[in-house]
Amino acid sequence: MKSSVLALAMLATAPVFAAVTIDIDPAKPGAVINKNVYGQFAEHLGTGVYEGMWVGPKSNIPNTRGWRNDVVGALKELHVPLVRWPGGCFADVYHWRDGIGPQDKRPSNVHTNADGVVEIDAINAVGTHEFFDLIDMLGADAYVNGNVGTGSVQEMSDWVEYMTSDGGSPLARLRAQNGREKPFKVAYFGIGNELWGCGGNMKPEYYANLYSNYEHFLWAPEKSRPKMIASGGSGFDTTWTDVLSKELKDRTIGISVHQYTVPTGNWDIKGKTLGFKEGEWISTLANTLKMDQLVKDHVAVLDKNDPEKKIGLMIDEWGTWYDEEKDAKSALFQQNSLRDALVAALNFHIFHEHAERVPMTTIAQMVNVLQAMILTDKEKMVLTPTYYAFQMYVPFQDATSLPLAIKDNTSYTLGALTIPGVSASAARAKDGKLYLALVNTDPSNAVDVAVNVAGTELQGAAGKVLTAATMDAHNTFQNPQAIKPAAFSARAAGDKLSIKVPAKAVMVVALEE
Repeated sequence: MKSSVLALAMLATAPVFAAVTIDIDPAKPGAVINKNVYGQFAEHLGTGVYEGMWVGPKSNIPNTRGWRNDVVGALKELHVPLVRWPGGCFADVYHWRDGIGPQDKRPSNVHTNADGVVEIDAINAVGTHEFFDLIDMLGADAYVNGNVGTGSVQEMSDWVEYMTSDGGSPLARLRAQNGREKPFKVAYFGIGNELWGCGGNMKPEYYANLYSNYEHFLWAPEKSRPKMIASGGSGFDTTWTDVLSKELKDRTIGISVHQYTVPTGNWDIKGKTLGFKEGEWISTLANTLKMDQLVKDHVAVLDKNDPEKKIGLMIDEWGTWYDEEKDAKSALFQQNSLRDALVAALNFHIFHEHAERVPMTTIAQMVNVLQAMILTDKEKMVLTPTYYAFQMYVPFQDATSLPLAIKDNTSYTLGALTIPGVSASAARAKDGKLYLALVNTDPSNAVDVAVNVAGTELQGAAGKVLTAATMDAHNTFQNPQAIKPAAFSARAAGDKLSIKVPAKAVMVVALEE
């Protein structure tokens, strides 16, 4: 590791000819990048919650009131701003009353997961109170998803009142009996999930009417009323966004959309997690870059129906989805490699670019499911390359985006596919520093980048770089630090700052002005 870091440092300080130029104009700040763009998603699926995060207070694994200390500690390092819970498809089979009161008296919960496998939770150990305990530990906001599919208006109304009421209502008293006198802070509340599919196979017009009915009865004190989010469409289908932005304009602050990255573009044979060829490397990155056009398509609809820009596009499920591994320990458990870190970073740049209309995203998911931050196996825990990407981008939370232009960008081509060689994003962070994020998509060739900031003579740059020798570099329980960020710095030569970005790398640096 030391030799590789030294090699990177030598590359960084050597004078080079810059093939790519990035011009940043700090005098023309753009929209603030809402911290909730870096939101997380925790669904009751596989070992995403149970074992992955929750082991119970009697476990030998060190925990605080049932939540794993190692996992909570690692997540706190990401400054997690928001957690979506309890689903996902699970939300529309979840009945909140099953998850309150003494844990030994709670009923079992039986549900069918995304792969059609019936799962039985011995008890509903993690319910409303436990979730908000986690939220408090993380210092995050709560995004709670309600049950439209198998629930009722009364059930959802009661849950919102149970969580938010600060009076002496029967539900507030019940909450107090269960150990919480003060109301919970529900920052966002989603009415259903994927109503076009697992949430009920509905048409958007029908759901718009249901939403209006549900929302009408979701009473909460004005000071603690959650912001309401409507469950929108999937992928490039803008029909739901069109209908909902017309019908629910005054009743919602956001419409969700879900978009996953599948290497092959074929849901029947999605692609490998590890051991993939370069063809699946470039196809994965090419498919994830389609997020930009997806956002543009949905934003065009919102701009037409909501010119006042009151409604945000909430991408509350995104990330990579691969073929299930033969030895997968639970549903939708998949390994996570350097490729996933690049996927995350490329999406961050897209979300930054559309910060005015994209105030929230939640990656799927936090632990042990799909593109996870953390993997666990009993008492063991490992941080993934995606975790490190989120960690490196913490300065972009609530930062002010800055316009940049990439000149003479390289191209990365393989077969019929060509994608930009360099992706970049710049912002002025809350600490006053100017941050630049760079991705080199080419798995074989480093790239030299000249950085210019209008009106400023840069002195250098310092930060972190994440790369590895192989495209599928990943951490395991046996070798948990096979891939992690390395320190990076570069000094200006004269009035020129040049940064050499290694092949297949994610880099975030603070520019020294």
